[in-house]
Amino acid sequence: MTRPFKFRTPSITRHPCRWFLFVPLTFLLAATLATAQNGNANFPAPWLEALRADARKRGIGTDTLDAVLRDIKPIPRVIELDRRQPEGRMTFAEYLKLVVPSSRVQRGRSLLAQHQALLDEVSAKYGVPASVIVALWGVESDYGRRTGGFPVIGALATLAYDGRRGAYFRGELLNALQILNEGHITPAQMTGSWAGAMGQSQFMPSSFLSRAVDHDGDGRRDIWTTHADVFASAANYLKRAGWRQGQLWGRRVTLPPNFDADSINLKMIKSLADWQALGVRNAKGQALPKASFSASIVAPDGPDGPAFLVYHNFRVFLKWNRSTYFGTAVGLLSDRINAP
Repeated sequence: MTRPFKFRTPSITRHPCRWFLFVPLTFLLAATLATAQNGNANFPAPWLEALRADARKRGIGTDTLDAVLRDIKPIPRVIELDRRQPEGRMTFAEYLKLVVPSSRVQRGRSLLAQHQALLDEVSAKYGVPASVIVALWGVESDYGRRTGGFPVIGALATLAYDGRRGAYFRGELLNALQILNEGHITPAQMTGSWAGAMGQSQFMPSSFLSRAVDHDGDGRRDIWTTHADVFASAANYLKRAGWRQGQLWGRRVTLPPNFDADSINLKMIKSLADWQALGVRNAKGQALPKASFSASIVAPDGPDGPAFLVYHNFRVFLKWNRSTYFGTAVGLLSDRINAP
């Protein structure tokens, strides 16, 4: 049985990291942030100088470092939001109402039509359907309307200085400095979530460096304001993660009475013919397609809730974000956007 989803906003599960706890540094950060409330705190000079030294080893210029680090200060709100996780649980039905409302479906259809030529071009290049690209755009940032208002460098520096996951965020901070050094965005424009996820596709800096694309050829990979780069970057991410062109992500199915709950597991992989023999049918109670590929069954709210037969491309969604809620929501939004 799938465990209840732990709702976290924003999600950074697509970027796995180890969880460390360095108590002395955490106490030091607490003291720094207490001073920050009075508006006169800075990061310790030795910490900043060590960061500068590591950045210079990566070829990041002094001008870039001076521009973004000279007046940088910890952001107490970032630590507050980080410490608040994970809190609360949400059923899949509740999550779906929040993430895939009819208004988002309708707006997705409108935007797909508005950007049809560009989306068709990107889809042809990367082999990812336009509706999937638009669905990811919708789930991640509400089609670019909610990208986060935190300065990415300040947020990442705060989390890097905090010892709880400092090593991971220090790496992302150096990646973000490299992005600035390459001239893809200005420091003032580099905004994102409190955890450093950036732009309309909500890429962490490491994902930006490895997957973002300059589709319009202007020399910058702009996932903040350029639709061509936003769409192509998302499609490139999925392609690099193993997207199989021409295959669906999955489908809603009905399970027979007394279906073995242990079979509702991503580790349980069977052919469609085998699932058919076990009594699994499509949403209308009809036979499953006669296809050669294999599948698993997920039921985000447990055996008594909606069940989905998911294919390889669903697992690709999970490389973007390791949540069955997320993967299923993107797939359903894509299907509804693409529906006649």
